[in-house]
Amino acid sequence: MCGIVGYVGTEEASSILLEALRKLEYRGYDSAGIAMVDEKNELQVRKIKGRLSNLELLVQQKPIQGKCGIAHTRWATHGEPSDLNSHPHTDVSKSIAVVHNGIIENHAQLRTWLERHQVTFVSQTDSEVIAHLIDFHYNGDLLLAVTEAVKRLEGSYAIAVACKQHPEMLVVARKDSPLVIGRGASSTMLASDVPPLLCHTRKVQYLEDMEVATLTQDEVHIYNLDGDEIEREIQTIEWDMEAAEKCGYEHFMLKEICEQPKALRDTLRVRYKDGSLSFPTQVENLLVNCKHLLITGCGTAYHAAMVASYVIEQVAGLPVEVLVASELRYRLHIRKEGEVCLLISQSGETADTIASLRLLKELGVPTIALTNVVGCTLSREADWVLYTQAGPEIAVASTKAFTTQLLSLFTIAALVAKQERSALLEALELLPGKTQLLIDRQEDIQRFASSQFNKTKVFFMGRLVDFAISLESALKLKEISYTHSEAFAAGELKHGPIALVDTSTLVVALCTQPSLYAKMDSNIKEVKARGAAALVITFEDVHTFDDTADAIFRLPQTHPLFSPILSVIVSQLYAYYCAVLKGNDPDKPRNLAKSVTVE
Repeated sequence: MCGIVGYVGTEEASSILLEALRKLEYRGYDSAGIAMVDEKNELQVRKIKGRLSNLELLVQQKPIQGKCGIAHTRWATHGEPSDLNSHPHTDVSKSIAVVHNGIIENHAQLRTWLERHQVTFVSQTDSEVIAHLIDFHYNGDLLLAVTEAVKRLEGSYAIAVACKQHPEMLVVARKDSPLVIGRGASSTMLASDVPPLLCHTRKVQYLEDMEVATLTQDEVHIYNLDGDEIEREIQTIEWDMEAAEKCGYEHFMLKEICEQPKALRDTLRVRYKDGSLSFPTQVENLLVNCKHLLITGCGTAYHAAMVASYVIEQVAGLPVEVLVASELRYRLHIRKEGEVCLLISQSGETADTIASLRLLKELGVPTIALTNVVGCTLSREADWVLYTQAGPEIAVASTKAFTTQLLSLFTIAALVAKQERSALLEALELLPGKTQLLIDRQEDIQRFASSQFNKTKVFFMGRLVDFAISLESALKLKEISYTHSEAFAAGELKHGPIALVDTSTLVVALCTQPSLYAKMDSNIKEVKARGAAALVITFEDVHTFDDTADAIFRLPQTHPLFSPILSVIVSQLYAYYCAVLKGNDPDKPRNLAKSVTVE
């Protein structure tokens, strides 16, 4: 969840490392630090609690020079955010520095063992044990010391190690937490994600689980834990740096909301060509012959799965089971005949989703990954992979990654549909243009937000796909505006939620299923009778709610099953403007990270 970067090359490293950390701010953090081997072959460390700007100021006040170093943004797990708990951590002699993403589950036992060997700890973190373990095993061979140390670690880790005895080399290792190595002309970099590398190179190598590597300015050598060297393909990143910049928008989140029409077109172009659906042959055969589809993911990806379950069952009669990955990985899974599992993750590095994938593969269930990141762990380990075409998504709260997931899932629904396939495809083809019509009207949503952003409670309700998208809408609002928001199936209103409805409440009713308009109108009247304000999101030609709602936002007409792609854009914009009106940073909400790579 934190950010790791490293550099070894011919240029001064501090500015490169700090700028690289800036590219990883979206991942979420509460402290930052940097370690470098200086010109006298001494290890210099600067670290501080708070934003990256604090570290930049500290480095200005106490300059740090050198051409080999590592840096880190920490998101607290063990120990409060503080200067001492910030990374990098060093051994007692301050000759080895380590940055770490992940959680070391046996850190308490390791700490006790190391203390018996006269090691004195200075932080509360699990990560500090790694530096002391490496030092314990160090006998002149840094690669061997790191390899022996990680063999003793239980849990997840991506680590980068700098050592003053090796001033022109870094050593890295990973298990269940991503690391990408960038190959430049006269430098080598590493990072937790691709954006920090793009200013320097598009050539990358992905480190796999239980691997270590040595990095110098000209060479990268990758090994397994037995010391055998591994050949690893160098891949080329295709998307450009502009896609990871704000390009004049005030925030990444607003930029990414506005990029959705293009992202949807790009995603549809891959799956729908020359008037027919296009899937890899093996994937198409697997889905067409599937008898039970299991879909899993976490957070926003889980909500996409929920939407898909309604749509696929409706058009194909195919039984669909949706499980949140953090539960699936621990529950007893009874394999069904003809079962296929679809695993959804924007980053492809979500820890619980990857753990679920590995469980299902052990049971022999065919797996298909749906992700946005080429070369991610999920794409490499699943049997097959389908990519969305959202491009880089920097804001923590997912927007275009979610809608491209939905569109990809809708193409799957059309593929397995037993009825009205031509109508579904026609509706899919028109969706990107209809999303642009909504984005062109964002000022209407901004005006509504300006009158409602101070509501203390916001409830989203709907039925069928509208209920599923209510969950995502409530999540967006709580993520970035810090407003207490909930979602529930509208039929459950009188089974508890109505007890919380009063004059401080805004109820957003999603009403896009024609057969249920009358039911929804009754639900809206019930919350209005308790003093709540009601916003209705429905289609442009629907007038059922004209005399009931306080405000109505009308969507361009589309197939009702595909309405979530349109209605969620309204919710995204509402959440964004509420956050801005409250003075929050919508790109970096507190306590959250973009890629949840630990439990």
